[in-house]
Amino acid sequence: MNLSSQLLSTLAPLGRIRASINTGNPILARLQADGQPAGVSIDLARRLAQQLGLELELVVFDTAAKSVDAVTREEADFGFFAVDPVRGAGIGFTAPYVLIEGSYLVRQDSPLTDNAQVDRAGHTVVVGKGSAYDLYLSRELKHAQIERAVSSPAVVQTFVESTADVAAGVKQQLEADAARLPGLRLLPGRFMVIQQAMGLPKGRGDEALRVLAAFVEEAKACGFVAEALQRHGIQGAAVAPLAGASA
Repeated sequence: MNLSSQLLSTLAPLGRIRASINTGNPILARLQADGQPAGVSIDLARRLAQQLGLELELVVFDTAAKSVDAVTREEADFGFFAVDPVRGAGIGFTAPYVLIEGSYLVRQDSPLTDNAQVDRAGHTVVVGKGSAYDLYLSRELKHAQIERAVSSPAVVQTFVESTADVAAGVKQQLEADAARLPGLRLLPGRFMVIQQAMGLPKGRGDEALRVLAAFVEEAKACGFVAEALQRHGIQGAAVAPLAGASA
């Protein structure tokens, strides 16, 4: 990238660029055995820093809500988020780079067989506090109640220890938990598609956002995002279409 010093300073006012990383979404980031983060979002962060010619600092959180807060408060220069209008109050989003399915999980003996049956009076749905699923379902559920687990990875454990009817979250996380714990099953299909994008503090301005948006489009177009998904063994997530292209 050939950017002016002023624009570079807008993107990284401390002279290094700080990436907010959420390890609560295993599709995009996880902690390795040595405690270091790895995943698609880390690969993208390193690529961006390299193209900008800046040192990268990873600011790691265990929930999406904490990651969102860090960028909103400009304690990080950019991050990786599910696009949501609530978050958009303080964050400027690029077009998505990955699409992720959100699914429901129930007990094996549950009478629920379809996503459309979830939003009924008397049902309780467990979601990760502050997650994209929490934000979405808080708007969309008109009859069912929401119970919030401390984080997305804690959703299923919270669910099995409660009397709740449904757990909601990343399809792959729910599938892994259902394979690990007996007596659970996923409802068929999906109840939403998460548009996973990059974002920066809204106060950084339109020009800085255009730089980040162009980076995302290039990473999709050249195959970098697809290669990163494959490299990390991620299944069930799809590379988002190029901005302006039909899905």
